[in-house]
Amino acid sequence: MTSPSKITVLIDLSGTIHVEDKEIEGSISALEKLRKSKINFKFVTNTTKESKRILLQRLTSIGFSIGENEIFTSLTAAHDTLKARELRPFLLIDNKALEDFVDLHKENPNCVVVGLAPDKFSYKCMNEAFKLLLTGAPLIAVHKSRYYKTKAGLALGPGPFISGLEYSSGIKAEIIGKPSAEFFKSAVKEFKSEPKDCYMVGDDVRDDIGGSQAIGMKGLLVRSGKYRPGDENKIDPPPYNVVNNFSEAVEIILTDLIAPSL
Repeated sequence: MTSPSKITVLIDLSGTIHVEDKEIEGSISALEKLRKSKINFKFVTNTTKESKRILLQRLTSIGFSIGENEIFTSLTAAHDTLKARELRPFLLIDNKALEDFVDLHKENPNCVVVGLAPDKFSYKCMNEAFKLLLTGAPLIAVHKSRYYKTKAGLALGPGPFISGLEYSSGIKAEIIGKPSAEFFKSAVKEFKSEPKDCYMVGDDVRDDIGGSQAIGMKGLLVRSGKYRPGDENKIDPPPYNVVNNFSEAVEIILTDLIAPSL
């Protein structure tokens, strides 16, 4: 039997345990079961439409019991990158997420940072970003998701807009969130877990599963959220497992704990 302290589970949020203000059925009880197992876990999310504080309020209002230190966001990773490199960002970020960058200098920006910001993807804002890129400013993508799940169905992510800026400027975006290898490594660093002892549970076959498996983790793809039939065939190697929901993913992980798969 593998010691729980050696295992770390990374869990996506939107589309995996909730969609907007609604729990994906069984996720709250499954999380409590995972917590009781003493297995390490952390929530890792590319969500950029709201700050970490607002996100935590949303999860709490749904009924989840989650601590702030249990969430690692691409916004946090982007903030830390900007601060370490002393960059002044031009932010194409939703207004509800701006508080995560409040301590950074933004006058005379020398880089472009893009997250999910539907109200900012106007010609005026995109053109301002384009002009900055032409001066040699780096293009930093908080993430590059193609689309995400809402209660009304699938919606465009920031990926298409980032690709447009790349195409127009000739500047390749630096991706901070999933599927960046550094993002996954940073998320498990505190637990000192080896990638082979880590799981990633998520609904995005490329960003969640492909990204984590590229560094040796086991990816559990859930058929909730943005999942579409056949997604499991879009990456090589395929997901470690494909399950209907987070509850089933937890059961597989706990079974592996007792009898590790070969």
